[in-house]
Amino acid sequence: MTEKQTALIIIDMINDFQFKHGEVLAKKALKMTTSINLIRNQFHQHKLPVIYINDHYQLWKADIEKIMAYCNNPISSPIIQTIRPSSDDYFLIKPKHSAFYGTALNTLLNQLAIDKLIMVGLAGNICVLFSANDAYMREYKLHIPANCIASNDDHDNENALIMMKDVLKANIDPLP
Repeated sequence: MTEKQTALIIIDMINDFQFKHGEVLAKKALKMTTSINLIRNQFHQHKLPVIYINDHYQLWKADIEKIMAYCNNPISSPIIQTIRPSSDDYFLIKPKHSAFYGTALNTLLNQLAIDKLIMVGLAGNICVLFSANDAYMREYKLHIPANCIASNDDHDNENALIMMKDVLKANIDPLP
């Protein structure tokens, strides 16, 4: 890992889980928060950028406190409290599945001189996959740790990981 050129992207972990199979995905999300936090802590120790990118929940405000308050419920609360961003982390909202579509992410990454992304979060077969695809098309090197993404369906998650490895040339080795 070339430390000065790597950013951690945390996708849709601030979530209300109020959708079909939301409880299933919430259990998987809670399980992986330990690994994500270990990675995040390493990034903080090395003063590397941590970027949260999240659905906007029709609030259309890149205000993490408002989004966390909106998403907070008995299912999401343990996850939100465990994974909440620090004051040094970046926070962006996205209008669709990809972290790049309609966002300032690529501009931010260019300003930070980033060429490698570690992408974690939800859902592996949708938002993480689409974000990884867009990152690959922008020629970022990718590491998508298999233990740090989750989808409603394990088979769909595994297929997404295979695609990210084989097509997008992502390293999918678990971290840490």
